[in-house]
Amino acid sequence: MLKIGLLLFITSLFLQIHVANAQHTERLSDDWSFLRSDLGGIWEAVRPVESGNPESLPIWDTIDLPHCYNAFDAVDPDLNYYQGPAWYRKSVKIRNPYQNGRTLLHFEGVGQKAEVYVYTTKVGEHVGGYDEWSVDITEAVRNFSQTREYVDLFKGHIPISIRVDNSRDLNMIPSNLSDFNLYGGIYRPLNLRYVPAIGIDKIFATAMFDQNTKEGKVSLKTRIYTANAIPAKAEMQVKLIDPNGEEITLPAPSMNLVEEQVIGDFIVKEPVLWSPSKPALYTLITTIKAGGDTYTERTKIGFRNIEFIKNGPFHLNGERLLLRGTHRHEDHAGVGAAMTDEMILREMKMIKDMGVNFIRLGHYQQSKTVLEACDSLGILVWEEIPWCRGGIGGDVYKEQGRRMLTNMIEQHYNHPSIIIWGIGNENDWPGDFSEFDKEKIRMFMKELHDLSHQLDPLRKTAIRRCEFCKDIVDVYSPSIWAGWYRGVYTDYKKTSEDAMKDVAHFLHVEWGGDSHARRHAENPDKELSNIKGGYGNDERAGDASLTGGAPRVSKDGDWSESYICNLIDWHLKEQETMPWLTGTAYWPFKDFSTPVRPDNPVPYVNQKGVVERDFKKKESYYVFQSYWATEPMIHIYGHSWPVRWGEANEKKMIKVYSNASEVELFVNGQSQGTRKRNSQDFPSAGLRWMVDLKEGQNHIKALAKIGNETIVDEIEQNYQTKRWSSPTQVRLGEIAREGDLITLEATLLDKDGNISLDTKKWLHFDVTGDAELLDNLGTSDGARKVQAYNGRARIKVRTFSDDWKASVKSAEIPTAILSTQNH
Repeated sequence: MLKIGLLLFITSLFLQIHVANAQHTERLSDDWSFLRSDLGGIWEAVRPVESGNPESLPIWDTIDLPHCYNAFDAVDPDLNYYQGPAWYRKSVKIRNPYQNGRTLLHFEGVGQKAEVYVYTTKVGEHVGGYDEWSVDITEAVRNFSQTREYVDLFKGHIPISIRVDNSRDLNMIPSNLSDFNLYGGIYRPLNLRYVPAIGIDKIFATAMFDQNTKEGKVSLKTRIYTANAIPAKAEMQVKLIDPNGEEITLPAPSMNLVEEQVIGDFIVKEPVLWSPSKPALYTLITTIKAGGDTYTERTKIGFRNIEFIKNGPFHLNGERLLLRGTHRHEDHAGVGAAMTDEMILREMKMIKDMGVNFIRLGHYQQSKTVLEACDSLGILVWEEIPWCRGGIGGDVYKEQGRRMLTNMIEQHYNHPSIIIWGIGNENDWPGDFSEFDKEKIRMFMKELHDLSHQLDPLRKTAIRRCEFCKDIVDVYSPSIWAGWYRGVYTDYKKTSEDAMKDVAHFLHVEWGGDSHARRHAENPDKELSNIKGGYGNDERAGDASLTGGAPRVSKDGDWSESYICNLIDWHLKEQETMPWLTGTAYWPFKDFSTPVRPDNPVPYVNQKGVVERDFKKKESYYVFQSYWATEPMIHIYGHSWPVRWGEANEKKMIKVYSNASEVELFVNGQSQGTRKRNSQDFPSAGLRWMVDLKEGQNHIKALAKIGNETIVDEIEQNYQTKRWSSPTQVRLGEIAREGDLITLEATLLDKDGNISLDTKKWLHFDVTGDAELLDNLGTSDGARKVQAYNGRARIKVRTFSDDWKASVKSAEIPTAILSTQNH
């Protein structure tokens, strides 16, 4: 039923997003030619050479859009990811239905620079990997259509070639020092759009709600394009459809054919308000009729009232709302940044199901599909430009920053979910320039702050982690990583309260820590005894390194899911006792690739997510659900923990995460009693039991009732009392098979054949013959080089026949080989 519900949600939202403004728009998705290198010039992309001819070089691949050419090498443990030029080409048929209309190529996102050609004519270029942009190809198409090449070589089609480049460039935003990949490719949709000679370029709709009069007001402004043709008569119609599909009558607006014009204000009596619990959306339908053509734009809006109380909480529609947030990067296993709409919608639904009502989109403008999902699901948004680390460059650098901020605000202005425009992140981090001038950074930060308010007076500006700029913006988040990069997690509340008093509007974004999926610990907090509390919780230079510096959990801890669950549990319990708190955002929702963390247990992956890069949930996902979710849930800690260990007759803690008021636990069929949930009873809100586990297999069951609904969770765990020593051998075997996919598991054993349950040794998988590893996915079971989790590691192999061999090696241990003859 859950899968059916998710499918229905994705289908419904997908239709809302892509039918609303689909008039005369064609997605150019299929059958593109692609080359991951540069050409000698545009002629090499279009010269008339048939396939098989010795001159048909270089050899192009066939791909579909969206496409990211770092989909796999971003997490390849053995090399740097490719940063350089690439080419895309495709011939398209142009069928513009409008007389004197325009033909546009509309890019939703290209990383990081692009040049666009029609045949050999350059028609446009763009710098910036995250904002939307268009190229008008009308004249180039008209000119090429009059050539012999159009008829004889391209058979009435228009050759489009696009050079994309993500090369390192110090004078481009974002910095290559950023903790995320600067992906290359046309990794969001590319659309062929036909528009009339006169139409709407942009609509700016401000929907406000007055708490006193209970009236809504829509202030409407438009930007018109005229394509050099001004007819004798033009008219505009505006309709407003309420969330129930009923039309609200609006007065007919006057229209002047000027580029920017204020259409007027429209009053709506007692509108249905937008909120996370009830994200009511109205549809604004704006139509222009001119010169015999009709152009219609549909815009989703929502009525809400937001207020940040000084040194206090956040109010939505006159009531306090604790912002319960997370973050997302546009990144996924096997596709990099080229997530499909279906993938994005699935992720956003998982985020909402976790109980989230707020998200910071780090650290760049994201796909409009994300924002439309936030509008529909009820998730408030902080969206930001990618001015991140490195310092500040020259005039070209700053002009890109202004342009990216302007484009982000104008392109996403109408989304009711957005409450904050972010204008920087970690701008105290030097490294890209010989000069690091704090005053110049302050000046540019002030310029961006003023520009944001000029473009959108009603939303706040914000930055994270730049103490010397915190007085410039409206909302500030300091660096607080209690229990990870510095200090202990019990410092969290005091540190936050001190930071709150230091600025007008405090909002804590980025907290948490890394966890290696499937790694668990019986005593996860043991390293805290070596770490001093009360001396600050900020991340400082070198803290992200796995060597050197002061004792800290990020370096000295076990990176277990067990520890991170405790850290999150403590933070969430404390947040319930902080009435002044605006909110927080955990960093991040999903593991993501990064070029600056090659030594992590999954190389080149930031592993702080509560789900892996392929959506597999970690245990921490359920900790959040137990505090934030409204749907009944119950989860026993340890679904990915097959073997626990300890002494015979030693009491072991079993934790249950649930939003039920009380839970009963059963071990091997015997009731262990009922516990009542109390959020302040740490850990697991009092839902924990100290029990006897028998040697060998144990069946554990948790049961609760919420209303008339009974919810149950069950797991099997083996309990081991045998002691082990350091591993001296590794065993490789098949544990699952589905069609041509085989799951292999490597197990590290000591000299007596016992699993070394606490080893963190590296394992390296390989395969030869008629098979391939499913690696470079950046997951715990999708990496050919990976640290062991409790003495084990897994990977999948796709086989094409029975003639193959797999191997696994680890330092100072003989290599294990598995072949079709011995398994």
